[in-house]
Amino acid sequence: QVQLVESGGGLAQPGGSLRLSCTASGSVFNIATMGWYRQAPGKQRELVATISSGGSPRYADSVKGRFTISRDNAKDTVHLQMNFLKPEDTAVYYCRADNHYGVSLSSWGRGSRVTVSS
Repeated sequence: QVQLVESGGGLAQPGGSLRLSCTASGSVFNIATMGWYRQAPGKQRELVATISSGGSPRYADSVKGRFTISRDNAKDTVHLQMNFLKPEDTAVYYCRADNHYGVSLSSWGRGSRVTVSS
């Protein structure tokens, strides 16, 4: 089992930036892919970005060119740099760690709330 602790987030104006971080502990040797998901009010949770153990990123079309996911394997940490934020980015952001089979290694945590508003 892996435990994930998210940090960062908060309030930003449209066009602004925020940075999220997630640190894993526990059975981290099983982690292959780490990623970020988000759930906006009244909507289903959706994929934002993932990054493989080798550093290959994937992004949802809605965030391409604005968000950057990065990973520090030595610290078992994944970051999400969010630039040019839009009101529709408002959501609770959750970190996830998967094994090589794409199976989640942890339960969803409390997440980090991101609010984009003027």
